[in-house]
Amino acid sequence: MPGVIYQKERELLEFLAQFQRQFGYSPTLAEIAEATGHKSNSTVHAIIKGLVEKGFLQKVDGNNRVLKIIDQKVTFSLLGSSASIELPLMGYIAAGKPLEPHSDPNATFHVSASMITGKRTAYVLQVKGNSMIEDGIFEGDFVVIEKTNTATSGDIVVALVDNNLATLKRFYNENGRIVLKPANSEMDPIYPNSLTIQGKAVGIVRKFS
Repeated sequence: MPGVIYQKERELLEFLAQFQRQFGYSPTLAEIAEATGHKSNSTVHAIIKGLVEKGFLQKVDGNNRVLKIIDQKVTFSLLGSSASIELPLMGYIAAGKPLEPHSDPNATFHVSASMITGKRTAYVLQVKGNSMIEDGIFEGDFVVIEKTNTATSGDIVVALVDNNLATLKRFYNENGRIVLKPANSEMDPIYPNSLTIQGKAVGIVRKFS
C-alpha cells in the first residue's frame, strides 16, 4: 500500500505521468529537474528514491531512465482514464495584483491532454479582469500554464513584475527592452523594472453555466 505523498513528490509524479502519456517513455533526471523547478539532478534522484521506497514508482532493471508508476489507480487519478489530464488549479490571476491562491489547495481542473507538451509541469489559473479580452481571454476563463522561466516575443506569459505583482500579458523584447502588453486597447503596456517569467499560457478553457 503506497504511503503518504508530499507536494514535491506529487508534482514529480504528475509530471512523470503526463510525460509518459505524451511520449511513451520516461523523462531524464535533467528533464524532470527543469520541469519541476529543481536546480540539481540529485534533488530529483532523492525524490524518486522516496517514491520508490513508498511504493509509487519502480525502476526497471537495466534501464535507469525507465520509471514505472506501480499503482494504475494513481495514474488514473493524476491523468484521468480518458484523453484528459487533471492539473492543479492554483488560483486566480488579475492584472497588476498578486496571485490569489485558490481557496482549496487541492483543487484540480481537467483539460485536454493535447493542450500541453508534456515536457513541463503544468497548472491552471482562473482569470480576473479584462486585460486580455482582445485575445479572447475573458473574466472567468481558465488558462492552462506550463512552467518556464523563458519566453519569446509574442508569448502570453504569467510574469512577476517588480517582485510583487503577477500578471497575464503578452511578452515582447523590443530592442533589448522588455514590455508586457495587454490585449485591451484601453490599457497601457507595462515596462517593468524587474521581471520573472513564471510560465507560458498554452491553452484556454471556458466553462458555460
